[in-house]
Amino acid sequence: MTTRIYNRKIQMSRRKELRKRETTAEKILWSSLRRRNINNIKFYRQYGIGAYIADFYAPSLRLCIEVDGKQHHTETGSEYDAERDNYMESLNIQILRFKNELVIEDTVNIVSEIKRAIKLILDSEKK
Repeated sequence: MTTRIYNRKIQMSRRKELRKRETTAEKILWSSLRRRNINNIKFYRQYGIGAYIADFYAPSLRLCIEVDGKQHHTETGSEYDAERDNYMESLNIQILRFKNELVIEDTVNIVSEIKRAIKLILDSEKK
């Protein structure tokens, strides 16, 4: 029997709670990612991957997008993020990280950066 690592039931209430309490930056970015708005790619909010919950995840691309608040810029937060990133990378998942402030202040460029990353992934799949 294989162990389920995506959207485990044990995390369901936590994922729902995170969706209810999304930050302003997450709301802004979600409005650009939802409904296949970028390259017809399906993104999910608060998607469980192992013991972690990704802010946004596109399974078809193995692309995780994280929107980082101030708690990520502490020593403890940085250590946790490094551990989480290592885990995601071990599953061949690419991670894009953006600061809350940048998402709020410069959404257009953040979305452009996401589009560039998607293009690189799609181009590499064609090879």
